[in-house]
Amino acid sequence: MSASIRRSLLGWLVPAFAVMLGIGALAAYYVALRPALDAYDQALTDDALALSASVHVVDGKPVLDLPPQAEQLLRTEAYDRVYYALRGPDGRRVSGDPIPGPPSVPADGRRIVYEDWLHDEPIRVIGLGTACGAEACMVQVAETMTKRDHLRGKIVLGILAPAMGVAVVTLLLIWFGIGRGLAPLMRLSDEIRARSHSDLHPLDENAAPSEARALVSAINRLLADLEVTSTARRRFLADAAHQLRTPLAGIQTQAELALQQNDPEQLRRTLQRLHQATLRTARLANQLLVLARAEPGAHRFDPAATCELRQVIEAHADDWVHRALSKELDLGIEVEPARVKVDALLMANLVGNLVDNAIEYTPRGGRITLRCRPEGRWVRLEVEDNGPGIPAEERRRVFERFHRSPGTPGAGTGLGLAIVSEIAQAYGASVEITEPATGTGTLVVVRIPAAADSVPERRTAEVS
Repeated sequence: MSASIRRSLLGWLVPAFAVMLGIGALAAYYVALRPALDAYDQALTDDALALSASVHVVDGKPVLDLPPQAEQLLRTEAYDRVYYALRGPDGRRVSGDPIPGPPSVPADGRRIVYEDWLHDEPIRVIGLGTACGAEACMVQVAETMTKRDHLRGKIVLGILAPAMGVAVVTLLLIWFGIGRGLAPLMRLSDEIRARSHSDLHPLDENAAPSEARALVSAINRLLADLEVTSTARRRFLADAAHQLRTPLAGIQTQAELALQQNDPEQLRRTLQRLHQATLRTARLANQLLVLARAEPGAHRFDPAATCELRQVIEAHADDWVHRALSKELDLGIEVEPARVKVDALLMANLVGNLVDNAIEYTPRGGRITLRCRPEGRWVRLEVEDNGPGIPAEERRRVFERFHRSPGTPGAGTGLGLAIVSEIAQAYGASVEITEPATGTGTLVVVRIPAAADSVPERRTAEVS
């Protein structure tokens, strides 16, 4: 199932944004929390310093001399309960609340900070070392964690509320930003959808964003191919309609004439003419179909497809020989193994049209030779005859559809060499018409791209 570009982009951007937002919020939380907690710890430290000033040694024992008013002031706090204690050098509590003590008493002026539990409540404890004669005692001040917990909640709320607003605005911007980014593709889609099936002019590549220009270029190449195919199809239909109209009318006329005749001899001659007209029309129809298959865009061939030219020639040699013998022609076939990069069916049509042309226009008793041999990266195909030849000024025009040189004998359709030219162009081959070495007749040379695995060994066969 095809995925939406918008959904795919959101699938990448939203989780990444959420992770970055979470990391930023967590960093902001700790950055905001640490100074506030340090301020609370400093307030406890100040209380511990104040208490340490009231520590005295009486009869060798440490005593915390704290007036009731000072104790009341110490314990007064809006959110938390405050506790204090004095521990002697040995770590035992001398006076005050039962605050859990650390493993050891810190040196004079040194502070330790830790958390513990008192009366089933978590507490934050500051232990401050103070002098007790020659030794060190410890003053402890602790408070419950209520205001610290409140502080954490306020910080979280203060961070999350703006972060959620930023997240919503950012997601909306991402959504609309992706929409604007995809807008050129939507316009391109609308433009193509609004076109008629006959509108094949190229799209404007400059109007497309740079990321979509490769797509537009590919679409334009496709439109160009479709234009070539459409033009070829229209030309073929026009040619077929024009060329078939006359012979079909002739067949109809001959058939109507035959229906009106009673004399068996006249009827037989009329039916013979009808038969010949039918054969010519069938040949014309077959050549039109081959021409349509060979036109650009009409034949989707595999670029890797190859065929053995010798096998193609030998597969059709019997038909050509029988036709040549019916006109008392000497048809020689000289072939060498040669594999070409051409579809086998179209290769047979190319060779067949060259041989049919030679048989059609070579007078009785003439000679025709068909040759093929490897020639480097090419395979050379030759059809030579000793017929009337083709004038130099006509050698280019004979490849045009339905063109026949003035005074040309026979009943050709004018499509044979056009078919040869179309097939050759489709496969990168070249066709040349010249004179044989004898100076009489016609020599058609076709140079066809050879397949990589073309067999180099030679084999020659003669059929007469």
